[in-house]
Amino acid sequence: MASIDDDKKAAAVAAVAEVRMGMLVGLGTGSTAAFAIRALGDRVAQGLAIRAVVTSDASDKLAREVGIEVLDFAAVARVDLTIDGADEIDSRCFAIKGAGGAMLREKIVAASSARMVVIADGSKQVERIGAAKLPVEVLPFAIAYVMRVLTDMDAAPTVRDNYLTDQGNLVIDCHFVSLEDPRATAATLSAIPGILGHGLFLDEVDGAYIATNGVVTRLERAGASA
Repeated sequence: MASIDDDKKAAAVAAVAEVRMGMLVGLGTGSTAAFAIRALGDRVAQGLAIRAVVTSDASDKLAREVGIEVLDFAAVARVDLTIDGADEIDSRCFAIKGAGGAMLREKIVAASSARMVVIADGSKQVERIGAAKLPVEVLPFAIAYVMRVLTDMDAAPTVRDNYLTDQGNLVIDCHFVSLEDPRATAATLSAIPGILGHGLFLDEVDGAYIATNGVVTRLERAGASA
């Protein structure tokens, strides 16, 4: 039986196969995304000419270590393909992200991308998203106010201990009892002053590669272009 790391690697290798010569690739953050970065580095070493943008300092360091040319995203308006992990993903290609704390940068890079694919081991595939904690990135100036609003929403918020994002912001992990209407929740969170981003990815994900016991399954959003 394949280990979780084996499944993460299998999903990553399958997703990296989508990368073509000359692409500008967005690289996500977290343990699963790291497998994709290493797999892409292997292809670069074999002669694949691509460039990348990254969603965190950790991914930047790893990408450079494996020989990938990294651009400053501040000068980039459009990305061809982004590959990233997820904390949960369902059949609608709705995802929760942010356990690695980079959901704001990840969402910006995803929004710039012609296509985004998620890679995950089978434990991350769920019938409906909502069991995983939902992170939000918060301006430190607004932390007390945002905590009060989230508490009033019954989000059971907790500030992530001893943690700042690469942007110098705080992360609050929300523990909703359920997410019956993810779009309504996303709209509410986005409208709260002081919240800079949240981990609900409802329109960004076009497809997913999910590996269970070494077998990779491809999931596509209806209408997405592969």
